[in-house]
Amino acid sequence: MMVHEYCQYLHTALGWLHIQAMDQAITAVSFAERYGEERPNELTHGAAGQLKEYFEEKRTVFDLPLQLAGTDFQQMVWLELQRIPYGATITYQELARRLGDEKCIRAAAHALAVNRFLIVIPCHRVVGSNGQLTGYAGGLWRKQKLLELEGSLALQPELPW
Repeated sequence: MMVHEYCQYLHTALGWLHIQAMDQAITAVSFAERYGEERPNELTHGAAGQLKEYFEEKRTVFDLPLQLAGTDFQQMVWLELQRIPYGATITYQELARRLGDEKCIRAAAHALAVNRFLIVIPCHRVVGSNGQLTGYAGGLWRKQKLLELEGSLALQPELPW
């Protein structure tokens, strides 16, 4: 049986999102520096539609078939991330507590760092112990904007460039 790979780009206020899929599931959602060649399918169209609704503040939960590829622990972390409600944040320490071991903070942080489904698996909702923004594969400025969009972070003044 031949496996097909598909991809589609979605332009958002935070830049391009690159949506990747196989025949049965979405395999990644990541930020891209630029638009590239597309080969969309029903799954990438569906994901793009749901992400567009998210950015339009019409969607708070995603319903997409995801192909999670990681260790059992990483998958446990990613499932726990999906339990953090829209508009809420938790700390890395709270995440470790929810996973049953306060000493697993570094391993949990690593699972966030290798999350292939940015926004969909909301690693941006995990913050430092004092509420400070730390570590986000899409860049801290995007993490800030996502939390502002969700209403869990007060609008911050624009940084002068």
